[in-house]
Amino acid sequence: MTQSGDRRPLASRDTHWARSIAQWLVTKSVTPNQISQASMVAAALAGCAFFLAGTSLGPTRIVLLLLAAAFCQLRLLCNLFDGMVAVEGGKGAPDGPFWNEFPDRVADVLIFVGAGMGAGVPGLGWAAAAFAVLTAYVRELGRATGMPSDFSGPMAKQHRMAAITAAAVLSVLEPIWGGRNEVLIIALWVVATGAAVTALRRSRTLIGRLKADNTKH
Repeated sequence: MTQSGDRRPLASRDTHWARSIAQWLVTKSVTPNQISQASMVAAALAGCAFFLAGTSLGPTRIVLLLLAAAFCQLRLLCNLFDGMVAVEGGKGAPDGPFWNEFPDRVADVLIFVGAGMGAGVPGLGWAAAAFAVLTAYVRELGRATGMPSDFSGPMAKQHRMAAITAAAVLSVLEPIWGGRNEVLIIALWVVATGAAVTALRRSRTLIGRLKADNTKH
């Protein structure tokens, strides 16, 4: 995780519970990079839970869906605390920028592909994953050209995780109306479409910034 600079604005970063946990982590031997790496483990578990839920019934399916939701949120917590330990705790490493970005891209693929396979729509899962990665690519492309990071939505990382987490929880209720996987399929469509729009929006913003910057020289 980077030690400073362009950070995603998060209200949770300023909460008492987040600061307390981050401070506790700072006092331990755990590093920001290890926390970033743990996010991939959480994402892998979420993806596996989604996949297994697709072939399960009854209480087992409910447990797997709730586990998937929990692991998606754990992924986000790892994303929160790696930065806080690195920046506020002053434990950033030279290779932090790599571990700040790479695990997130892996996590998006693991979660959305797992959800797509579990719901019987692997192609849609891959589409959601691809557009999720594309949103980050455009943001990092902007940074590479000297522009500030663009964390705008409508389907930035926290929005994607909120959508798929909510879908996992709501899917528990599908037996009430005799459904199966409809909620996850809708969520994947929302994520894929929203991420595509986000990538286009960020691209337009970046092009505008580059043109404006060129006129200054």
